[in-house]
Amino acid sequence: MNISPPPQDYEAAAAQDDRIDLRVWLRLLSCSNLIEAEIRRRLRREFGVTLPWFDALAQLDREPGGLTMSDLSRRLMVTNGNATSLIDRLEREGHVERRTEPTDQRVQRVRLTRKGRTAFGRMHPAHRRWISELLADTKQADLKRLQGLLANLKGSIAGALEDTALKSESRSPLRPSKPPHSNPSISTGRSTGPSRPSP
Repeated sequence: MNISPPPQDYEAAAAQDDRIDLRVWLRLLSCSNLIEAEIRRRLRREFGVTLPWFDALAQLDREPGGLTMSDLSRRLMVTNGNATSLIDRLEREGHVERRTEPTDQRVQRVRLTRKGRTAFGRMHPAHRRWISELLADTKQADLKRLQGLLANLKGSIAGALEDTALKSESRSPLRPSKPPHSNPSISTGRSTGPSRPSP
């Protein structure tokens, strides 16, 4: 199997004495990065499309009635602006169509066209095959066990985020107001870490 050179391995940033939670996070990020980079490469080589392009078609294929732009951006985990730019390109290629909701003229619903459904129908089997190839050396029992562990981890993270939001709301009335002469252009120097690239 011809696999391109691996992208940045985030685990290389971890030291032996780092906490296990940090090391697990970096390992998850590394695995995701490796798979995503290879899928991007294959989609570009075989079909001439980007991963966000494929992701949008996949989400719309699951919803024959279409999705609103806000629903689509939420599912793709991108901003409304990025989702709009992506749909603009798909619409120019004839893969999707946008229609205004009759009950709310401010809302647009996006649907796959016949051309878009045909294009996704060619890509989907290849995508499934590539994922199977990349995970082929991992036993099915281990994959099922990993799926369960990751489900627990996802639930734990969601709970932690909810707790953080509740604590933030409870502290908000006590939060001091912004100094009158503060300069919003001054950077805090903090890094937000790696982010998903825009479509």
